[in-house]
Amino acid sequence: MTDRRIELAGNLNMVEERIASACAAAGRKREEVTLIVVTKTYPASDVRLLHELGVRHVAENRDQEAAPKAAACADLNLTWHFVGQLQTNKVRSVVSYADVVQSVDRVKLVTSLSAAAVRDGREIGCLIQIALDAEEGARGDRGGIAADGIEQLASAVDGAPGLRLDGLMTVAPLAGPYAGRQRAAFERLMEFASSMRVGHPAANMVSAGMSADLEDAVAAGATHVRVGTSVLGVRPRLG
Repeated sequence: MTDRRIELAGNLNMVEERIASACAAAGRKREEVTLIVVTKTYPASDVRLLHELGVRHVAENRDQEAAPKAAACADLNLTWHFVGQLQTNKVRSVVSYADVVQSVDRVKLVTSLSAAAVRDGREIGCLIQIALDAEEGARGDRGGIAADGIEQLASAVDGAPGLRLDGLMTVAPLAGPYAGRQRAAFERLMEFASSMRVGHPAANMVSAGMSADLEDAVAAGATHVRVGTSVLGVRPRLG
């Protein structure tokens, strides 16, 4: 067993213990929460090791890194999540490997994703990214839409060929009324998710929480947590 595999196995065990403890504290079953390992800046060899260790969901945020990495791991049984801000000129590439796009935040992107999915004969899961720091009608600094835009975008995804409305995603905001209040932020996201499910009952995925705040996300009711640093280590600086 390589040193890196030992390191990843130990880190995964610690994250698993954190998720299990958070579920127990919230009165939830462990299987209600799916771990997505964010593999950005780390090589395909790490993805292969994670797969050996039982990981089945991985996430990337930059197409220029994700596309070759996904190609190098195409033989593995993995669900690939795209979690970064997505420009329409990257959509066709992203649709070729991503199973879920978690950062849907405008109708133009829905249209592009639908066209690419139909062209490739694929069904792409979509999460609407909510920006809890955005004013009505605006987008957040880290992508995402304000809450008043949820229903329009949900209906657009629901009616788009090749797309599947899976739910909502957020990143804990750095500014605004929820800055530094992760639990409150994630609880607010859950309220939006419950409201959306009235008209879209199958959209029951809620992606929230990362290495520093996954416990708050689990306590609030998140179905998926996105963990990178706690599994893979402190990321190298990008040049």
